[in-house]
Amino acid sequence: MRMLHTMLRVADLEQSLWFYTKLLGMKLLRKKDYPSGRFTLAFVGYGLEEKNTVLELTHNWDIDKYEIGNGYGHIALGVENIFETCDSLKKNGGNVIREPGAMKHGKTIIAFIQDPDGYKIELIETSSRDGS
Repeated sequence: MRMLHTMLRVADLEQSLWFYTKLLGMKLLRKKDYPSGRFTLAFVGYGLEEKNTVLELTHNWDIDKYEIGNGYGHIALGVENIFETCDSLKKNGGNVIREPGAMKHGKTIIAFIQDPDGYKIELIETSSRDGS
């Protein structure tokens, strides 16, 4: 077994595709409309689905806002230089909600950003991972 994807419901698919592809550098792997169900699925990621876990963005045509809820955690992305990454994200319209720094009770350097729907994305500096 292997993990295939994580799904997020998004209110504005084009805005979300911009965020994940242009700002975070993922590729749009596939996209399909389902008119009878009134929704669109778009899959984005850093590599082909056959070998990588990807992100499924689900856009329900008749819904323009979602409540994230208190059960959702976050998506995590590894980055080589978290300070440069956060500076670049901010300069290009990204919303950094926790500046880079050591995680609480550990040494790993992390930051958090938010996507257009308010989903949290943790950035983890891969060179500082201490297993926590």
